[in-house]
Amino acid sequence: MIDLSVFKERLERTVERARKRDIIIPTFAQMKDPSLIPEAVKEELLGIGLWDLVSRNLFRITWKNEPISAGGGFSGVNYVEFPQSLTGVEARIIALVGKWFPTGSHKVGATFGCLVPRLVTGQFDPTADKAVWPSTGNYCRGGAYDASLLACESIAILPEGMSRERFDWLSKVAGEVIATPGSESNVKEIFDKTWELRRTREDVVVFNQFDEFGNYLWHYEITGHAMEEVLEAELGLHDTYRGVVLTTGSAGTIGCGDYMKQIFPTSKIAAGEALQCPTLIENGFGAHRIEGIGDKHVPWIHNVKNTDLVMALDDNVIVNLARLFNEPTGRAHLVKQGVPEAFVEKLDLLGFSSIANLSMAIKFAKYYELGPHDVILTVLTDSMELYQSRLHEMHEEHGDYTECDAAADFARYLLGLTTDHLLELLYTDRRRIHNLKYFTWVEQQGKTFEEITDQWYDPRYWTSIQDQIPEIDELIKTFNERVGLI
Repeated sequence: MIDLSVFKERLERTVERARKRDIIIPTFAQMKDPSLIPEAVKEELLGIGLWDLVSRNLFRITWKNEPISAGGGFSGVNYVEFPQSLTGVEARIIALVGKWFPTGSHKVGATFGCLVPRLVTGQFDPTADKAVWPSTGNYCRGGAYDASLLACESIAILPEGMSRERFDWLSKVAGEVIATPGSESNVKEIFDKTWELRRTREDVVVFNQFDEFGNYLWHYEITGHAMEEVLEAELGLHDTYRGVVLTTGSAGTIGCGDYMKQIFPTSKIAAGEALQCPTLIENGFGAHRIEGIGDKHVPWIHNVKNTDLVMALDDNVIVNLARLFNEPTGRAHLVKQGVPEAFVEKLDLLGFSSIANLSMAIKFAKYYELGPHDVILTVLTDSMELYQSRLHEMHEEHGDYTECDAAADFARYLLGLTTDHLLELLYTDRRRIHNLKYFTWVEQQGKTFEEITDQWYDPRYWTSIQDQIPEIDELIKTFNERVGLI
């Protein structure tokens, strides 16, 4: 469970700092339902840009922002449905859109879920502590952003091989940026750096997305409810929700599957990874180019026992589809193939991990032989706005993107996707994957044998975490009352 013990003296300093910095913290209830946000806050937001480093943007940590870059209000959940002309399958594939969060990624929600419970209990003292955000990309961006809005200093840690956009932006927001060796699949090197900081500095508090249950809890509650609302709007009389498909990454987002399965018990949860680093599929290792999905270990916060199938995605699919979706020649070819031009213009909503999620959904539909009344949900974690340097690099390496390239990529990597490298999990498969946690978390990261056992055998382990949401909201309300700005 998330520790909600209160430290009164540290909390008093935090309250005073929030009062001086004009900080009001939204509740989980307000992130689910922005109509609960005070009207005065909504009025202020009309003059604030979506990415501005202004504390009121904490209230924009929601799937329901008006999809504009500045001055927006709130509406319904931002989502898109992919046309069959693009996916090649009859099943309805619907995705929540992450571009319209501050920073362009839903990771600001995950980091909120990690930092805020520590702030409103006094466990994190912004006058003395620095928040450390170890990540393969968007999580440390979200952490640095949220920390700035909450008047906290931050240290971002990410692999040196991540996209240039991440480093350029972090250099302006985070107090310190540390680049570790390797790229997307070099997670252990990030962990090693956090332990070095713990040993050598007394002012750091590490928020490791792979073991912070605030990450899981935010997606369970906020992303899960957003998906439920999408289905309420989209499910017809004869439609059936079949499941959610997501690359695992930190396993925070896939927490929404736990919420959805509680409402739709026969639905599936599918977890994806890179074929070049097939950890879940075959206890494997390697390196790949799908930024934002992490690997070489099973995250502590992944409820593996609730996962129904895993699939590995060839990173060649993702990087080539990135060109097809974003190069002018690629887009022109898609229109020729019957994909609506208005939808083609939206394809920049998909960053690398989002393309991976779409590919997973297509494989899922083909494996289960789904038809036009079957609905699959996924998430567009971030947009291509965060990967323009990657497109430039591919252009430099491979030259102009031609009509032949586009035709080949569309046929091979979309219409030609197959159900290879997919495993529907038996009980023993789930247990094997869960047991992999031992080598990272118990042997290396200080977790206990008792807790890893409870994760598997105690049905209350996960529900007790989910049940903490009302208590966290009450702590936030009490904090805001003490600050006295509402």
